[in-house]
Amino acid sequence: MAVTPDTLTLLDGARVRVGEHVDGVTQDLALAWARAWNEVAAEWEDALADLVAASDNGAWPPPGKVRRAKKALAALEQTRRLVTDLADLIPLRVVQVLPTLTAEAVEWQTRLTASQFPPQAGPATVIAATFDRVDDDAVRAIVDRTSRRVTALSRPLSAQADAAMRSALVKGVTVGDHPEAAARDMLARVRGLFDGGLQRARVIARTEMLDAHRTASRAQQDRMASTLDGWEWICALDSRTCPSCLSQHGSIHPLTEAGPLDHQQGRCDRLPVVKPWSELGYPDVVEPPSVVPDAQAWFDGLPASQREQIMGRERLALLDSGAIRWSDLSTQRRTDGWRPSYVPTPVKNLTVKASRAA
Repeated sequence: MAVTPDTLTLLDGARVRVGEHVDGVTQDLALAWARAWNEVAAEWEDALADLVAASDNGAWPPPGKVRRAKKALAALEQTRRLVTDLADLIPLRVVQVLPTLTAEAVEWQTRLTASQFPPQAGPATVIAATFDRVDDDAVRAIVDRTSRRVTALSRPLSAQADAAMRSALVKGVTVGDHPEAAARDMLARVRGLFDGGLQRARVIARTEMLDAHRTASRAQQDRMASTLDGWEWICALDSRTCPSCLSQHGSIHPLTEAGPLDHQQGRCDRLPVVKPWSELGYPDVVEPPSVVPDAQAWFDGLPASQREQIMGRERLALLDSGAIRWSDLSTQRRTDGWRPSYVPTPVKNLTVKASRAA
């Protein structure tokens, strides 16, 4: 298991490239959402102005009036159509990138594996060229599965946004006793509900694209199984990394195990673990230790403010006191309609565990 500096450099390059793909899609979605709101904003302002005119004694119109307000209904209908179009855009934009994303995952895996061979085996580029690649049909199957999943997850966005905005209108608001103030607040709430669809779209796109990349990585690792002992869970050691991913970092898993099963939008990587050099036909070559950083040592070396930012005050206090272990920070969660995932263990659960161990 000779993870070398070259291996980590390649891994950084893979992360940057994946990030470019994912960010490109999510930025395009944000731009489409902004354009759509600009298209419908004037209708909402006009509709709310009508409702202000229909207000009685300085109060927001009652639900009955809101339900019958033609301009409000027209704004709702136009918004619903726009969100439907936006929901349809999500899988279309993701699918544009998936073939390149998955094909690149295959190549990154060959290069990451070759980088762990002894120098006596030859140049890494030559070694990488000797590995069998995942066939095109298998890659297309990954793309097709991801496309169907993104489509299924995106379709409810329109109905959810429509229901939320109708409910907000009918229920009204309480902002002092001036209808115009109420209308301004209502417009902000409607915009917030509309943009909530964008946040959901980003989560869907990012999560499914990252999972597709991991699935392609796993498929290529299977093709190189004769040279691999498994895979290693690698997280990004930065301030955005959650306690669960830090806890999982460095753990070794068999090739048959899916993963890394991190949370939605998780950035963790599936690093191939090459067999000992002695098993690869180089029994007399001294194999250096892996240079994968130790996550706990990295975390312990951070300033106190950053450690608290990552862990949270209560979780950090439990960890620093020895009441919980590093391995306690991660818990598997099962969610209907999605794969199992590892998430930070809730503080209340950690507190219970600590009290029982005391």
